[in-house]
Amino acid sequence: MSLGSLKMPGCVYTGAGALDQIPVILQENQVKKIALFADKGVSDAGLLAVPISNIEKSGVPYTLLNDLPPEPTYVQAQKLVDQCKEIHADFIVAVGGGSVLDTAKLASVLMTDAYDVKALLDNPKLAEKFCKTLMIPTTSGTGSEATPNAIVAVPEKELKVGIVNERMIADYVILDAAMVKSMPRGIAAATGIDALAHAVECYTSNKANSFSDLFALEALKRILSSIEKACDDREALAEKESMQIASFYAGVAITSSGTTAVHALSYPLGGKYHIAHGVSNAILLAPVMRFNEPACRQRLAQAYDYCFGADPQLDTAAKSAAMIGRIEEIVRHLDIPADLKQFGVTMDDLEPLVEAGMGVTRLLNNNMRPVTAQDARDIYRQVL
Repeated sequence: MSLGSLKMPGCVYTGAGALDQIPVILQENQVKKIALFADKGVSDAGLLAVPISNIEKSGVPYTLLNDLPPEPTYVQAQKLVDQCKEIHADFIVAVGGGSVLDTAKLASVLMTDAYDVKALLDNPKLAEKFCKTLMIPTTSGTGSEATPNAIVAVPEKELKVGIVNERMIADYVILDAAMVKSMPRGIAAATGIDALAHAVECYTSNKANSFSDLFALEALKRILSSIEKACDDREALAEKESMQIASFYAGVAITSSGTTAVHALSYPLGGKYHIAHGVSNAILLAPVMRFNEPACRQRLAQAYDYCFGADPQLDTAAKSAAMIGRIEEIVRHLDIPADLKQFGVTMDDLEPLVEAGMGVTRLLNNNMRPVTAQDARDIYRQVL
């Protein structure tokens, strides 16, 4: 078992009416001006209404910053960060999916002219926190509200890159199922599978430890029992709340452990082809886990026992296979593409994908089974 550490947001609220804690948070921090991060999708969906109502109850002025595209490049993230610097806010509230939360986290450590987003890509250790943050996720998947990571696209490398610094961990998090109730099925499915990947990868990572195991296993159990109904049934609030908590737990597991080859090989798909992060993870999850299975069979079997109960009629290999089979079943049920054909990716793209994926050593080093270029090539071929 690897050395473990546990770093989490300072305070997390969940349950019905959790959003009503916003005025309390602002008051206890004596906030004078708020930078409210969102995007046009969040705004158009009406998801800002309750957070803004609670901000207005506090009497604290705010400026809405929502000019952020999905899956932003580091230049686009920098643009919103610069807008934040100009308003001289002393507190950041972020309402949205992973891209919004990640950009807000970057802004919290970029209230300075000493470095910018590009500099953090080269050296994340430069980051120093200047502004407290409150994260309110509107999806159940990225876990960004719990992690010290900010993911941005780097077009010149045709890759997504993670900036990781513990100073970006949120000070406050609010998990309120009302914020995810109206998620379209496709978004709920893709982000939910992202959380599933986080849980499975962190549990089968070289960096897995007693802390990450605790959160990864509970996240996995919740997701396997809740994700289908949470996506299929708009009124399934109990399952949606369970997915929201599972996403947070999986984010905590990332902070303590780390994702592996699924995420490493998916980053080029987002960076070059702009495939949604959760979709690219879903396409690669089962193929990578089948590749990894010989090296993490015992762990997958233990996960099976935790999630479904010990079955004396199944041996370790059968439990491991059943776990991967259940993952494949969920991806099929949620109608996520099984390959890359509809995204315009062809065999001509194979070698650039392999080169880019093999460059994500930060995550490949976590993989229990070493991944060679030929291994990556074989995995990509399965989904082309």
